[in-house]
Amino acid sequence: MANAVNVNFRMDSDLKKNMEALCDELGMSMTTAFTIFAKKMTREHRIPFEVSADPFYSESNIRYLEGIANDIKTGKAHFEEHELLEDED
Repeated sequence: MANAVNVNFRMDSDLKKNMEALCDELGMSMTTAFTIFAKKMTREHRIPFEVSADPFYSESNIRYLEGIANDIKTGKAHFEEHELLEDED
């Protein structure tokens, strides 16, 4: 690397720990992983993977989940034991 520079940014400590562990399993450093990302991004002029919102966190789903949580807190929710459902192929 002819003119290497340092790049600093903040990251959640658990995310960093998990990424370091994965990079170690793959036999590379985080620097190598970020360099691969940067090279691919600049070569393709795009983020090299799909970026999308998880529908689990949509406003309507959060409202639905909050309603269920409220029903549990107020005793309106009723739970029954049931058979496990199997996926049909």
